[in-house]
Parts: sequence; C-alpha cells; structure tokens
Amino acid sequence: MIKLGMIGAGIFARDAHAPSLNNLSDTFEVVGVYSRTKESAQQLASLFPDSPDIYSDMDALLARDDIDAVDIIMPIYLLPDTVRKALAAGKHVISEKPIAPTVAEGKQLLEDARAYQSQVWMVGENWRYEDGLTKGRDLVQSRQIGTPYIFHWAIHIQLDPSNKYYQTAWRRNNSHPGGYLLDGGVHHIAGLRMILGEVKSVAAHTAQNRRDLPPVDTVAASIEMESGLIGTYTVTYSKGVNRETALHIVGSEGELQVRRGDVTLIRDGEAVQTFEEDSYDSVQKELSAFARAINDGEVLRATPQEALQDVAIVEAFLESARQGKHITPARIV
Repeated sequence: MIKLGMIGAGIFARDAHAPSLNNLSDTFEVVGVYSRTKESAQQLASLFPDSPDIYSDMDALLARDDIDAVDIIMPIYLLPDTVRKALAAGKHVISEKPIAPTVAEGKQLLEDARAYQSQVWMVGENWRYEDGLTKGRDLVQSRQIGTPYIFHWAIHIQLDPSNKYYQTAWRRNNSHPGGYLLDGGVHHIAGLRMILGEVKSVAAHTAQNRRDLPPVDTVAASIEMESGLIGTYTVTYSKGVNRETALHIVGSEGELQVRRGDVTLIRDGEAVQTFEEDSYDSVQKELSAFARAINDGEVLRATPQEALQDVAIVEAFLESARQGKHITPARIV
C-alpha cells in the first residue's frame, strides 16, 4: 500500500483525482491533504473514507516519514517549486500538467531533479492514457490507413462563467504564458505526438478575442511532423459549442477520426471499424501506472521529458505568432 499525500485541493483534485484514488483503494491510502485554505483541504478530505489529516502547511505534510508519495494538483505557476520541495523531501511525485509555465523553467526543473533519480516522478498528462487516443496511435502505427498524408484538428470551446474551470482565477490572471492555450493545449499536443510522432516545425497565428481570457485565447497553427506529414491545429476558447471534435487523419489507404473515447476507421467513404470507450478513466489509469512505477519499476508513459516537449510545442506556437515566421520547437532530451 502506497501512503499518499495530496497537495492541492481544487476542482480537478476533487472531480478526477479523488474518485480515481478511491477506486484504487487497494493501492493507495490517502493520509494527508494540503491546501492553502483549510476549507478547501477539508472539502477534499471529506471525499475519502479514512479521514486523512488536513494541512495548511505544506512543509508539515512533506515532513511526514510515513508518506511515500505525493499527488500535486497546483496552479501552473506553483508547480515547479512544489515538485522541487516534494522531491527534496524524498517523496515519489506525480504532478499535474503542464510540467512548468515555460521551457526554460521546465529545463531547470529537470536539471534539479537529476539529484533524485531514485524516486519516481511522473507528470500527470492523462490524455496519454485515453483509450481512444491510444487506439488511434495503434491504428496509425499498424498502417491501417497506409501512409498518413494530412491531418486537421479544430477545437472550439466556450469558456465563460458557466464553466467551472473559468471560475479558477489563476487560469485567467495572466500568470503563465499562453493562458488556456497552454493549460488545455498540452493535452492536445500530447495526443498529437502520441499518435503522429514528433513535431519538426510550426507556423502559427494567435488572437485574443475576449479581454477576460488573457493573453491569447485562439491559435491557428500549421504543423510539419518529422515524418513529413503536414496538418493544422486550431483551437479557440472564446466561443464554441463545447462538443468534442475529432482529430481527422487522411492516409493513402483510409482515414481516421479520433476522439478520446472513440475512433472510426474509414475506407472508401464508409466506416469499416468503430471503437468506443466512454468510461473516461484516464486519470485512474495514470495513477495506476504511477503505482506500478513505484512498486515494480514499470517504465512511465508520461515522463517529465515528454511533458516538457508538449510545452515546447505550445511555446513554439506563441513564438511563431510573435515573430511571424516558422519556428523549430526546442527538443527535450
């Protein structure tokens, strides 16, 4: 049994991490919950049957010898220093995405973490554990559509006061570059890279259509993959119908429409195979993988290096828009 401390008690901690950890009660025991406010910590702690201890002092939680690992669900700008503290305290760490606000901060964090290589550190990019995306990857790699020729992914999300993630002030206070384009964009880039491989270059335009979504809320990017595949990725958080759209990949022998929960294989205009999975248990799957890495040494799918490469692509979009030219993203090794 892994004794776990939770650092951060916001929406995603309550809605996704807590239910997943309760489903993994034979693997994890949550023994402590930290939040900057006692009320938030109590709210999260109440979701667990064993009444974990409540902390408003992170150092006190990290000082506990009986805590093996911590689950960090903090605002983006606080993640790097929180990870450093947890690793220095000798804990295994799973920290929410993105790994850091910028590539420069992420590289420094990776360098600092080299001193703690005996500990597991996983970045919780749950889209790497979405069944639809992994199925899409497998179909591309097994050449079910032949040679991929082109892809496009258009995502339209309306973030307004009715959306619970709009209500978290740090997401809208310009505390990290790109705003929602980074916060949500690393999910999309993780999916793209997992299915289609590494990005060679990007050319992008950005816009801020709404003053309450700084610094930008929209991007239109042209992407060239290292394989030679080309495509487009467009997303706006300023207006939309909040319906999940498909990543569409066209190849020499067919097409794929890929969503997190379903994949459709198309040949000659007809759907020949559909895979559906509506459980959306990817957070539980990543936490289970974290436990196996601690207990059995399983190689992680969601490594800090992979997470920082996702940030590098989003950062390249922003830099391309700023400079008005193609940008080669930083390569993380």
